[in-house]
Amino acid sequence: MPALLVTIVFIAIGWFLIIRPQQQRMREQRDLVASLTPGDQVITAGGIHGELISVDEETVELRVADGVVLTIARPAIARRIDETAGSAEDEA
Repeated sequence: MPALLVTIVFIAIGWFLIIRPQQQRMREQRDLVASLTPGDQVITAGGIHGELISVDEETVELRVADGVVLTIARPAIARRIDETAGSAEDEA
């Protein structure tokens, strides 16, 4: 009986330390992808920085330089760059 109780405790600890935070990160990523709008500065999962110029149902068009536009899948957007926050160079 005590072994069963210990097992249940470890499963509960694992749930709160591993599974639950991962679910929250997935929810935040899903919300980010759903809220993308043209003009947003973003970083892709591959590390490409650019500005969204078009947002479709499944894809987005990302301008990475003058005359260079990439079409990528919406879920490939890792994060939005907040232009109001200072960069590391500004803080140094």
